[in-house]
Amino acid sequence: METFARYVMIGGIVLFLIGAGIYLVAKFGIPLGRLPGDIRMEGENGSFYFPVTTSILISVILTIVLNVIARFWNK
Repeated sequence: METFARYVMIGGIVLFLIGAGIYLVAKFGIPLGRLPGDIRMEGENGSFYFPVTTSILISVILTIVLNVIARFWNK
């Protein structure tokens, strides 16, 4: 049961950090979701939005952060 509790606490910390990151992005006015290269098509009956550039940028940042964490974890 201790292992499950530990996973729940880690999950809570991760969710908190994600929320804090989203808050800071909005607070500093970084236009994630509206970057050049994001696809947006609007018509009379609906709209389509696919954030290509934003997805690539978030993927690169997460890759760097997780690689740094993994290097420290293995030492």
